Amino acid sequence: MTIGSLFTILIGGMLINNIILARFIGMCPFMGVSTKLSSAVGMGIAVIFVVFGASVMSYLLYYFVLVPLNITYMRLISFILLIASFVQFVEMFIKKTSPSLYKSLGIYLPLITTNCAVLYVAIDNITQKYNLIETMVNSIGVPAGFMLVLVIFATIRERLSGNDVPKAFQGNPIAFVVAAIMAIAFGAFAGLV
Repeated sequence: MTIGSLFTILIGGMLINNIILARFIGMCPFMGVSTKLSSAVGMGIAVIFVVFGASVMSYLLYYFVLVPLNITYMRLISFILLIASFVQFVEMFIKKTSPSLYKSLGIYLPLITTNCAVLYVAIDNITQKYNLIETMVNSIGVPAGFMLVLVIFATIRERLSGNDVPKAFQGNPIAFVVAAIMAIAFGAFAGLV
């Protein structure tokens, strides 16, 4: 494990294998929270925190409980329970510390529990046989890529709301067109590392 390999994991998670634009995972909050930049940033920070915490805890649960007890087949249900508990903690924390952010995120904050991106990263870290440091780096890179795309998309959608978009394309249709163009643009990063 070198700094170069950790950097490759980080850039791979953020840009090359972007969870939204390359894997198409986590599209519900991507489309739902991206109408305002402030809520997109808040959701991005919450997802970074949840993915990092849940992935590290899932790694520890897998290698220190499930593997020694030879019950690795319980991985999926264990990770889901762990993620649900962790998201509830994050939701209570945000509600207490930032009621305005809690209100702007609305239903999408508890939906982080069912956001397949969180579970995907936890399982992918195990599948890729990452050690704890690599798990931590990947668990920062993937949600950072999620936040990057979410913020870019929210910025574009805010600008589109003030422009003259044909009636047939207003709302979600133009959002899907923009997302497709962004996916094509991010495809250029494929040869980066």
